[in-house]
Amino acid sequence: MEAAIVTILALLFLSFVALGVYATVKVAKAAKRGVDRTLDQARRTVEDTTLRAKSFGQAGVAAELAKLRLSLRTSMRATQDALQAGAVEDASLRESLDLFSRLSAHGRELDEDLKRLEREPDKAYVAGQLPALTERTERITGSADALRQAARDRARRFAEDDLETLSAQIDVETGALRHWTTTDRETTGPEAGQTAWYESAPTSQAPPRAGEAPQAITAPDPRATPYPWEKTARPESAG
Repeated sequence: MEAAIVTILALLFLSFVALGVYATVKVAKAAKRGVDRTLDQARRTVEDTTLRAKSFGQAGVAAELAKLRLSLRTSMRATQDALQAGAVEDASLRESLDLFSRLSAHGRELDEDLKRLEREPDKAYVAGQLPALTERTERITGSADALRQAARDRARRFAEDDLETLSAQIDVETGALRHWTTTDRETTGPEAGQTAWYESAPTSQAPPRAGEAPQAITAPDPRATPYPWEKTARPESAG
């Protein structure tokens, strides 16, 4: 009996140790991913700032290469963010993300070519390559811009359709809430007013018949007329 208890305790201890190790590893991996994302974002920010400085502060082929790289990176990043955000609510954008992934491969290849040409000492050779590089950049950024704008137009159209449907439902609901105004217009006039009064007035307050003496007005017992939201009291059991 004691051996069984010791075995159970040992198994529980080992389970807790394994669970603690697993949780520690998961936390460490999550922290590493967070640090990596922060470093990548900082590196991209530094590279973008450097490219902007080159495009405005320099002249010649170096400035042209910086402008091409900056245009490519800005367009691709904006498209990626728009598609990833839209795919959360619109599953049809998954195919667009697949197309963008293939386009990104061409964008990365172009960016590497532009970076290599930045280190090329033969500026005349680089200047000769600029027309073809500019055409490649425009084709890639044009495709990325088309995907991004189509995704935003689709999201805007869905929002407009939803708003139109919601407005129609609200119009129906407000018409139902104002149904009492239609009833009042149908029962206008002196006779309609008397009929409504007789139908809604309590029996004890009906006007006296001819030849009868008027009776004193007696206030209704509040216990006998509960409010609609009050529950009816249950009769107490006798005895």
